[in-house]
Amino acid sequence: MDIPTYATLTRQMGLFRELDVLANNIANAPTFGFREESLVFSEYLPKQADDQSVSFAHANLSRTNFTAGPLVSTGNSVDLALQGDGFFLVESGSGPKLTRAGNFSVSADHRLVTAQGWPVLDIGQAPLFVPPPLGALSFSKTGDLHSGDHFLGQIGVFTVEDITRLTRHDGVSFTPNQALLLQEKPDVMQGFLEQSNSDITSQIARLITVQRAYEMGQTFLESEESRIKKSLNMLLK
Repeated sequence: MDIPTYATLTRQMGLFRELDVLANNIANAPTFGFREESLVFSEYLPKQADDQSVSFAHANLSRTNFTAGPLVSTGNSVDLALQGDGFFLVESGSGPKLTRAGNFSVSADHRLVTAQGWPVLDIGQAPLFVPPPLGALSFSKTGDLHSGDHFLGQIGVFTVEDITRLTRHDGVSFTPNQALLLQEKPDVMQGFLEQSNSDITSQIARLITVQRAYEMGQTFLESEESRIKKSLNMLLK
């Protein structure tokens, strides 16, 4: 395979990955707490036998945009959003996860759970229990949960030293992979949800640009294939 063809193929692979990422961002624009993802293209410069180098593009890293999404009012007493830094801590089937998606509910066994049924944890990293109604549920700005006049616990709001090291799963939940730090002054908003931070307009515009670039690459590869076939046919005559 010649160098121009190989360079184009590596670029096509990166563009194909980016198309997949952009499509996922667009599909999750309505998903509460979703965090937009982007690819980081790096340059690879392998040495040639004549000491010259050739540049290849590699999309070998992804980056999560942790900018907060807009808040929307729901009026639901167990819908929660966070202003400022921090994440809710939940217990998934594969261990603790951090999330900004606060569309919670009360399960049949009286636990506060996520949309996936994962228990929401308190400041001591234990499940938050909500016994049969003693009164209206209310959360304070610091996350204190009351049912009427009865204190039930405090929802845990945590952060980590370096959020860029969090392991991304579905764009809504993240594995800490480092020590959890209790947020000292959380700002919990009851009756609100944080929407996705994926800007669908910019994502669609980028998708169109990448799609065109991918199609141009495919056209080049097809013309190169045709050129090589013609050259081989001439040699075989």
